[in-house]
Amino acid sequence: MKFGSTQEGRLVITSHDSGKAVFSESYGSLLDALSDWDSALPALEAEFEARKGSELALQDFAAPLPKTWAFLDGSAFIQHIVLVRKARKAALPEDLTTIPLMYQGISDTLDGPTANIPAFGPNDGLDFEGEIGIITDEVPMGTTAEEAEKHIKLVVLLNDVSLRNLIPREVGTGFGFIQSKPSSAFAPWAVTPDELGSAWRDTRLHLPLVTHLNGVQFGIPDAGEMHFSFAELIAHAAKTRRLSAGTIIGSGTVANKNAEVGSSCIAERRMLEIIETGEATTPFLQPGDRVQMEVHKDGHSVFGQIDQMVS
Repeated sequence: MKFGSTQEGRLVITSHDSGKAVFSESYGSLLDALSDWDSALPALEAEFEARKGSELALQDFAAPLPKTWAFLDGSAFIQHIVLVRKARKAALPEDLTTIPLMYQGISDTLDGPTANIPAFGPNDGLDFEGEIGIITDEVPMGTTAEEAEKHIKLVVLLNDVSLRNLIPREVGTGFGFIQSKPSSAFAPWAVTPDELGSAWRDTRLHLPLVTHLNGVQFGIPDAGEMHFSFAELIAHAAKTRRLSAGTIIGSGTVANKNAEVGSSCIAERRMLEIIETGEATTPFLQPGDRVQMEVHKDGHSVFGQIDQMVS
């Protein structure tokens, strides 16, 4: 099944091809359903089968979870960490391949798929970051990677908006991101793992994430090239805390070692330009730019499209 939320906050259930959308009458929100998922999922499936569908446009949707208890963003793609750390002239962590990087981001104001991206300051280095994420039910403290898969209830697509030129100072303080990480935006549909078939294995999504900037393909890296799986990210997050139902965990920017597939953020392309020519020529986002992200499987858009303008 697939689930979304309208701008008015109503929970929506849709079919595999997103051709039929049903407003739920059993649960007021997706967050409510996640708190009782084992009972909610069959009830929502039955509700979908029994009721007539509606037609909804992309702009009708908020994020699947417009607000939730926690958004924990990892950095599971080693290539992205290597390139971005080089761009900041920062050393790589000694435990880069053994302990995931993760921070706690904004979770009380998550944007929908067509929300405008504020331009912010002209020198802030506004960037997009295409990521895959998962949504959990309640995860006990101390859950291991081997135990974590059963807690993955939904899979999502998101744009983790970043202000690159504000990051070095915040990271340098040792405290973490506040100003440099505004609200992230989400594709309209949160998808149960069974919808993904063989593309979902080892708690990774083995499909390309396609990004367009101003109508031109920017990158098409395979999201399956995660060094750390989502199960490992859950275990890392839950080591010293329990995770509430509705916790979102992001993969970090999808990146591949093969540079020919392009990138899921501008910072990576700029770093590759520096390596190749000694100078970054691709500008960060400017007012009027359009960012689109999507994942396809068997001719269908898995999560629906993120389609944002810089205001």
